[in-house]
Amino acid sequence: MSSEIWDPGLQSERTRLAWVRTAVALSTGGLGAAGLAVRAGLAAPITAAFALAALCGGILLVRTGVRFRRVQRALHAGDPLDDRFDAQLAWVGTLCVVAGAVVFVATSSGR
Repeated sequence: MSSEIWDPGLQSERTRLAWVRTAVALSTGGLGAAGLAVRAGLAAPITAAFALAALCGGILLVRTGVRFRRVQRALHAGDPLDDRFDAQLAWVGTLCVVAGAVVFVATSSGR
């Protein structure tokens, strides 16, 4: 058994792809939902929530390369990883989608 933290497998590459999938889902889902909200004539806050989710996804997508390099350096050096900003950004985006969807369904069900 090796005492190294670093495993030569592709774990960090798979993790990067998971972050890319999350970012793309937030971006496209947020933009699509914002478009639906605009076409349905719903209030600006609902559209803003979906647009914020899309923005969070876009920022996450841009940051995936930076995050991947930072993770690689930390793994090779045996340093702890700090993912708080990316995780918080993903949570904010997800919560915006959920909040927007709840309001969207609640306001459009009576139409």
